[in-house]
Amino acid sequence: MLRSIAYVITLVVLTIWCAGMAVVAGLFRVKYHPGGVYDQAGRIWANGILKVSGVEVNTLGFESVPDGPVVFVANHQSLFDILALISILVGRVRFVAKKELAKVPLFGQALRAAGHIYIDRQKRQAAFEAYETAAKEIRAGMSAVIFAEGTRSRTGEMLPFKKGPFVLALASQVPVVPVYCAHTFGILPKGSIRIHPRPITLYFGEQIPTEGMDYDDRGKLLVLTREVIERFEAAAKLESNQDETT
Repeated sequence: MLRSIAYVITLVVLTIWCAGMAVVAGLFRVKYHPGGVYDQAGRIWANGILKVSGVEVNTLGFESVPDGPVVFVANHQSLFDILALISILVGRVRFVAKKELAKVPLFGQALRAAGHIYIDRQKRQAAFEAYETAAKEIRAGMSAVIFAEGTRSRTGEMLPFKKGPFVLALASQVPVVPVYCAHTFGILPKGSIRIHPRPITLYFGEQIPTEGMDYDDRGKLLVLTREVIERFEAAAKLESNQDETT
């Protein structure tokens, strides 16, 4: 219980502090550069909350991630997916987030100041315009992270994938890198504030090229990506079962 209280306090304090850093930098029109104030704010926020929560982040397959821009497509079970991904990928990515987060005081402004992209999924034309804006940033060298399910799972089981992430990858003509965030649901299920510390493993798949594909291939790209993530999910569950029996 004490850890959960410490988590809530740290989440509030670091969100205010780090979001404030980004908002002030944005007001002064500080430009983004790798390792600058926006990346520092993200790193402090994610690593601070992970540390207080007693959560370690491990990776498998990260060495195969290409140096150039990609679209990381991940599953989404918990806030800790975001924290884990930031802790590993900060300095090379921007998140594609649902527009509702823009309404969160200070935090929403901070995300915009740092260059993260908002998507209004209820308005098709606005969503496509946002994807095109993101595609320009990706083609200029910045990778993107997007959660394929569009929202967090309430059960820990993967939801159907949306096609938007694959539209973005095709518009950018950069590879998709499938990512499976393992064990995050058990740390903090949706709607809970009680922390159950355990290590997180981020499984990174081999890149899936999009060169030569077009908009009509979005369904094919979705299936290929989900197959990889489902294999990682099965491997993670098998590993967990083996740990429980030893």
